[in-house]
Amino acid sequence: MKKVYIDTLGCQMNKSDSERILGIMSHFGYEECDNENLADLLIVNTCAIRQLSVDKAYSRLGNWGRIKKEKKQQGIPIKIGICGCVAQLEKENLFKKFPYLDLIFGTRNITQLPELLKEIEEKRICAASDKPILENNYDIKRTQSINAWLPIMEGCDNFCSYCVVPYTRGRERSRTIESVLKEAKEIISQGYKEITLLGQNVDSYGKNLEDGTNFAKLLKALDNLKGNFRIRFTSSYPTDITDEVIETVKNSKKICECFHIPMQSGNDRILKEMNRRYNVEQYRNIVDKIRKNIKNVTITSDFIAGFPSETEEEFNDTLKIIDELELDYSNTAAYSPRPFTKAGKMVNQFIDEEEKRKRLQILNEKVKAASLKSNEKYIDSLLEVLIDNVKDGVYQGRTRNNKVVHLIDNKDYEIGQFVNARIKRVSTWCMFAYTE
Repeated sequence: MKKVYIDTLGCQMNKSDSERILGIMSHFGYEECDNENLADLLIVNTCAIRQLSVDKAYSRLGNWGRIKKEKKQQGIPIKIGICGCVAQLEKENLFKKFPYLDLIFGTRNITQLPELLKEIEEKRICAASDKPILENNYDIKRTQSINAWLPIMEGCDNFCSYCVVPYTRGRERSRTIESVLKEAKEIISQGYKEITLLGQNVDSYGKNLEDGTNFAKLLKALDNLKGNFRIRFTSSYPTDITDEVIETVKNSKKICECFHIPMQSGNDRILKEMNRRYNVEQYRNIVDKIRKNIKNVTITSDFIAGFPSETEEEFNDTLKIIDELELDYSNTAAYSPRPFTKAGKMVNQFIDEEEKRKRLQILNEKVKAASLKSNEKYIDSLLEVLIDNVKDGVYQGRTRNNKVVHLIDNKDYEIGQFVNARIKRVSTWCMFAYTE
């Protein structure tokens, strides 16, 4: 068996793609290797959402180029590949930047791997087409944990002015409900205790299907599957969250009380410049509706600091909305101009790097304070915890609403065990509890 080393950068979808890549390659003479110096094939699975992620991928390729040169001097041939969003964007241009690169394949070409693996033995190959990913029946080499990723759709039709995803993942495409349920049953039979549904906008699931399927119907079907497991999903586009979805989560047994709803800015003018299809009041109404209907729900978000033309007052609106909506946690990033995007062309309105860093630091401090305040609400509460890790004798798990809990009672547990825990104290990022 040849050995393949995959370095996965970026989001959960990339991690899921890597699992599928490894599954396909296992049928064609490759096994996973955790040491890049021992691999016959090195692949970096890339993210293009920010320039920092692109730079990380290019740094990996630079290091691997040196490894390849050293191996060649020793008479040991190795191959280097790149896939994911950067591969989809740059295509053959990557051969010019990295002349030692052997394989380029885009986000929609994973199922072509069997043919590509044969061809790179003879020549350099670039496969980054705009054709949709086709279903395949190959095994998936899932990460050994209690959680399994399950992509239900891919792509985005929203074309937010800062985002490159529609150009790297294409337009929205949903898997059939039969296909999703089949994979979910396989995951459950393999002993996983959580299934996380993935999509750029999971709530848009079913829009391109002609059988009347929608996200709420999919959630209900998954909730009815037999077994002791949880269901999570990410990410949600605010205005695609329907009353039916909220009601389904409220009445379910297995679907976790957690919504990740990227807002990006707390100011209406900036939201319009971002081409987001809602304003602050609409987002507020969605959050209020979810909180009124679902007990102990966690609502998390994403925010960008320093979007082109953002004034200090408009940035302060973002800080205010985090407090006002009592958001439990938020991912943050400084604005990064991306190719093909409308915002990327607003060069004369870019915020300077020092100011962006300053605003990001302030935003991060606000998020930390919000996280601590959120955790403090649960002191003395009894919550279900799914054990997922143990470190230095301390067991760790997550609540249904995605809070990290450390069990401090010196008891022994099983990974994958559900326990009821009483929260005794909290910190910014986690909670500490005893089981009952």
